[in-house]
Amino acid sequence: MDAKKQRFGADELPGVLLGVRYLIVAKGKKVLRFDLNEQPADEDLQKAMLGPSGNLRAPTLRLGNRMLVGFHGEAYAEVFGA
Repeated sequence: MDAKKQRFGADELPGVLLGVRYLIVAKGKKVLRFDLNEQPADEDLQKAMLGPSGNLRAPTLRLGNRMLVGFHGEAYAEVFGA
């Protein structure tokens, strides 16, 4: 899906996260990990996943029940086993 053609804001996050259990968010040098079965606060998820424009940050990848938001080399290696 091309995020330039379809934007995802705070209202769309529940649909974006449907079926996701593990969320990994890279913000600069920090990596935040969420287990969505533990029901983290919506405001924490929004703060982590949305950029300054209020839209879902890029890149965003979904792999089964895992989602990666943002880029962090070590987090990608962890998920992809590289």
